[in-house]
Amino acid sequence: MKRNILITGGAGFIGSHVVRLFVNKYPDYNIVNLDLLTYAGNLANLKDVEGRPNYKFVKADIADYDAVRRIMAEHEIDGVIHLAAESHVDRSIKDPFTFARTNVMGTLALLQAARERWESLPEKYEGKLFYHISTDEVYGALELTHPGGTTAPFSTKASAGGHEAYGTEFFLETTNYNPHSPYSASKASSDHFVRAYHDTYGMPVVVTNCSNNYGPYQFPEKLIPLFVNNIRHGKPLPVYGKGENVRDWLYVEDHARAIDLIFHKGRIAETYNIGGFNEWKNIDLIRVLIRTVDRLLGNPEGHSDHLITYVTDRAGHDLRYAIDSRKLQRELGWEPSLQFEEGIEKTVRWYLDNQDWMDRITSGEYEKYYEEMYSGR
Repeated sequence: MKRNILITGGAGFIGSHVVRLFVNKYPDYNIVNLDLLTYAGNLANLKDVEGRPNYKFVKADIADYDAVRRIMAEHEIDGVIHLAAESHVDRSIKDPFTFARTNVMGTLALLQAARERWESLPEKYEGKLFYHISTDEVYGALELTHPGGTTAPFSTKASAGGHEAYGTEFFLETTNYNPHSPYSASKASSDHFVRAYHDTYGMPVVVTNCSNNYGPYQFPEKLIPLFVNNIRHGKPLPVYGKGENVRDWLYVEDHARAIDLIFHKGRIAETYNIGGFNEWKNIDLIRVLIRTVDRLLGNPEGHSDHLITYVTDRAGHDLRYAIDSRKLQRELGWEPSLQFEEGIEKTVRWYLDNQDWMDRITSGEYEKYYEEMYSGR
């Protein structure tokens, strides 16, 4: 079946993996990548598919309603996979207005443009879908009731019979929203708008909430690429508070597989949680990173331990996130493909093997290149 799919934020971390998967897996689909190429958008992430006949990049702002309307009409879009978002909590604390504009008003512009386009067609919403990707942070925080970890009450093949959990509660699709940062508040608002467009106008939608992603092509202000790069250069590793905060980690290619599955087989108006069944305290994760990077660089064990530097905790820092993905597992058969140790090994190797990519970003060279390439367009 021929489809014209708009993927927003496709030059970003998760988005580039989704674009690559769809372009390669579905040669009959036309994939339109809409990205503004702000600091975290990088077309170098998609060098391997940029010449494909079923791929097109469009530089535009999702909050520009008129531009989005033109793109929807020009490319006859029948499916939207919406990943574009401001996503860094620290940035949201410093500049909440940007997060409200992009995450809330940008999502609203996309919804309204899709509604206007699809309602004008003879078939209206038949065969259409607006897929909105959100975050586990909208649910708030969970108690850390097992500081030393315990075996979780569910498992997957990837977790080899069970995984460590730090509490008895997990985020479910029915968990009440309780965002604690400007970032999570903006995402919560966008989620509500998506569901409201289904309830009010009958638009076919689906929402997914995912845990922390890791893997290749992640912008190096995020923990894993930042710390890999800092270890490589012998720079401090800033750890918030005591490093006791717990996060659930999901390999980005597993997330892309889940998005593909839900886009094609998920139930309309449903919410699906996507997690890695993989909780780690920040300080324990950092120690794994240190051991892995030192080993791959040929450094003796413990060589970079002294780089750990404890800093003042982030304002409103949630203690624990943990997702229960069993609904997705039960309904659509998805589960993570990698054990965390394997995923971390692949991720660290990629960053060390692609130091030119990292250096171009940390120097700002890539931004200047694309500003010149797309100036006036």
